[in-house]
Amino acid sequence: MCGRFSLFDMLGLKVRFNLDLPDFISPRYNIAPSQEVLAIINDEGNQAVQFRWGLIPFWSKDISSKGLINARTETIHKKPSFKQSLKHRRCLIPADGFYEWMKEESGKRPYRITLKSGEVFAFAGLWDTWTSPQGDRINSCTIITTSANTLLEPIHKRMPVILDKEKEEVWLDPETDNETFMSILKPYPTELMKSYEVSTAVNSPRNDVPEVVKPV
Repeated sequence: MCGRFSLFDMLGLKVRFNLDLPDFISPRYNIAPSQEVLAIINDEGNQAVQFRWGLIPFWSKDISSKGLINARTETIHKKPSFKQSLKHRRCLIPADGFYEWMKEESGKRPYRITLKSGEVFAFAGLWDTWTSPQGDRINSCTIITTSANTLLEPIHKRMPVILDKEKEEVWLDPETDNETFMSILKPYPTELMKSYEVSTAVNSPRNDVPEVVKPV
């Protein structure tokens, strides 16, 4: 799964996606579910928007839970929560690293995973709009996951789907069909990634500070 990530390289973000950064964006070191995140959608050209992390399907009766923070590649084309979003509401969720926890007898050890290049990258995501009975609207998103590559396997059996630049265009293209989607939602190449252990301070979302990304 993917339950925590970071996005603090503002210059890298601007260059990587050719964005004029919106006012709502600021450096984040420990982004958690139910918080607001940056996403990129194709709305007559790529557009930066803000979504709540934790997808609330449009047909939900209420928003009592945190929403669906992850969607499994293997079932997104079948599950009612994701089928319509897969067809019509796909997005990119920029990040510069994410966290996973390795289970051990003594507890869980947090690791940070990034690209070896250090570049900002994008998760494949889905989004939806939920409207309350009073007419209030909430735009929310989920991160798609797949089986872990050999770097992640010792830490966690799942990993977020990371798309390279070419696949980002395919993912956002409204003309892309389901068969093509499934062909690009794969584990990112192990040789292009790295991981390192970080402080358990990252366990608390309140610790949204630079220290949580430092190796221990």
